[in-house]
Amino acid sequence: MSEPVVRIENLSKAYGIVTALDGISLEVKGGKIFGLLGPNGAGKTTTVKILATLIRPDGGKAEVAGVDVLTDPAKARSLVGYISQELTVDPYLTPLEHLRYYADLYHVPAALRQLRIRDALALVGLAGLEDRRARHLSGGTKKKLDLACGLIHRPPVIILDEPSLGLDVEVRRDVWNHILRLKEEGTTIFLCTNYMDEAERLCDELAIIDHGKIAALGSPAELKGRLKREIVSVEVARGKEASGEWLATLETAAARLSMVRKAVKDGAILKLYVDNNEAALPKILEAAASLKIPLESIAYSRPGLDEVFLHFTGRAFARGGENDG
Repeated sequence: MSEPVVRIENLSKAYGIVTALDGISLEVKGGKIFGLLGPNGAGKTTTVKILATLIRPDGGKAEVAGVDVLTDPAKARSLVGYISQELTVDPYLTPLEHLRYYADLYHVPAALRQLRIRDALALVGLAGLEDRRARHLSGGTKKKLDLACGLIHRPPVIILDEPSLGLDVEVRRDVWNHILRLKEEGTTIFLCTNYMDEAERLCDELAIIDHGKIAALGSPAELKGRLKREIVSVEVARGKEASGEWLATLETAAARLSMVRKAVKDGAILKLYVDNNEAALPKILEAAASLKIPLESIAYSRPGLDEVFLHFTGRAFARGGENDG
């Protein structure tokens, strides 16, 4: 088993009266993709900015490759490639000029610079575009250039903050493939995301963060397996003043059924966690009919990461705006 490359112990951070991190602790094993999954404002960006030595925590400890980011920030920065959610490319520089600048910034030995630049361009699919001004590149290509700049010094740890934010489906898939290629080369990746499919596709292990606290930790399969239940989603008739009352009445009635383990309201939908869908469905329909509650739809499924988030936090996952805390 590989040793942890990233360690966070009891990390806390507040901005005035707002608590961004409330004593979180986690470890990331070498050569793995670790995901910090949560809605905007959950504390993801605050966490990675502390790891990247851009801000200082109020309390706790953080290490990258055995280096304390508080006591030796210069050394920690040399071990990390940080790619923020905002594009940082200069519109008037070419990809080649960007990479030369970052090679200087990270003190890449002169004898290795050309090779590193060539490899970085090839890795993210920018070979042939190295002399084009960044202002003439698409948003997805600029994101790839950001990724290349963060890789030029071959850091053992890559920190990605919302790497596919605002990208179309095809470019998003390309970025995912680049991230998986980095993992194959042995790089440890710390990924912040609020996309369930991204977390499911890429991450070996996840921490679900909400309101600055870790709500659950494990692999995507482990987290879904902890629910040990199937889900029946019931939606009452729409456009009725009584729909909220109907939903509350059905929640109370369903909770009395022996096969229903938990009931959670998700907007206008009641999600019922049951032992077996086939046995539960007729009982739930019978309860709704006896109470004269009209249903818009009823469906069943196995838990996904959105269900995991709802289960461990008690509320639905919402991405909201584009700014994180």
